[in-house]
Amino acid sequence: MGILIKNGRVIDPDTRLDEIADVYIEDGIIQKVGKIKGEKAGQVLEADGCYVMPGLIDLHVHFRDPGQEKKEDIATGGKAAAKGGFTTVLAMPNTHPVIDTASRVGYVHHKAEELSPIKILQAGAITKGQKGEELADIEEMIQAGIPAISEDGQSVMNSQLYRQAMRIAKENDIPVMAHCEDGPMRGKGCMNDDERAAALGLPGISNVVEDIIVARDIFLSKDTGAHLHLCHCSTKESMRMLAGAKKDGLPVTGEVCPHHFTLCSEDIPGDNPNYKMNPPLRRREDKEAILEALKSGVVDAISTDHAPHTAAEKSGSMRDAPFGIVGLETSVALTITELVDKEIITPMQMAELMSYNPAKILRLDRGSLREGKAADVVVIDPDEAYTIDARTFVSKGKNTPFHRRKVKGRVKVTICGGEIVYQDEK
Repeated sequence: MGILIKNGRVIDPDTRLDEIADVYIEDGIIQKVGKIKGEKAGQVLEADGCYVMPGLIDLHVHFRDPGQEKKEDIATGGKAAAKGGFTTVLAMPNTHPVIDTASRVGYVHHKAEELSPIKILQAGAITKGQKGEELADIEEMIQAGIPAISEDGQSVMNSQLYRQAMRIAKENDIPVMAHCEDGPMRGKGCMNDDERAAALGLPGISNVVEDIIVARDIFLSKDTGAHLHLCHCSTKESMRMLAGAKKDGLPVTGEVCPHHFTLCSEDIPGDNPNYKMNPPLRRREDKEAILEALKSGVVDAISTDHAPHTAAEKSGSMRDAPFGIVGLETSVALTITELVDKEIITPMQMAELMSYNPAKILRLDRGSLREGKAADVVVIDPDEAYTIDARTFVSKGKNTPFHRRKVKGRVKVTICGGEIVYQDEK
């Protein structure tokens, strides 16, 4: 007996369907989409007033496993993702130890199969130990199942070494996920280098820290032909260079995060570590450039950069706290509140940015509600208003600047592989 989702607004970028319809799921497969009568479903989900979209795909999460399980682990990260509407996520490799070997890739994938309600894919590090000195065995990790490589948390500053990695990525048809940051130039900065940093007496991080590496990486993509994916873009120049690369026909894609299209540095209330992330919240003009790039279709994906930390780590001054905020359980609400309701993007674009395009970037047969496809589905009530309460997060991390923020849009049901892995209590 299957699952019948009734009377939802079915939004599927793959087929361009956007209409009130039913979805019938059985044996882990989408069997039928349309007006459905007579199916003897084991469970009927009434989706009146809700979006029914392909399961969301997050290209950028940190699950801290192995090595820092007090912050997050595969089980809690997977459950937080399911609550957020995600059916597939890509975990970054900057764990302890770094995911730079096939056996460590296997550890994550095997643990995810055992403990996670959703699919967790592991990215492989570009260099051994992420030290930037010697390439990891990228091809061995590809054989172990990595869909991408990344040095996330930093950039590979040795351009020749990075070029070699990009050539390997090109040969194996996987993307390079680029955290664009000139580390030495960043120094001890902890927020954007602007008037707000000066007012708070905190060291800043200038836009050029990101921009200079974005430019370098685009040149290397042009040189090698490798698919470059620019992670968590935050500056107006990053948006301009991404648009230029696309205009030139280069294999370059880019993502933005909800915190960068929702907040800017002037919104930081004080020396509060829950507003410390990398890249930092930028000036309003940078936020406006991101919004325009989303509206015009320059941006390919919305990712969370979910980065949990303990409460102790996120106390005290921004000077000393680690970078990062959690995002899996707030991404849908912020996207609807800040983008869809303000008519910056349509619901169809939301499905493209959060599911269909990420699937294409990772070469996954996902992000679709086409009949015969795997039944990864999310049901979202776009009109449900509430106040974000970090205390209710499934994630171990509660570090968010959005605690007590009023939003609209709540995930009601997440279905992964034909199984209901999350259902809202209401």
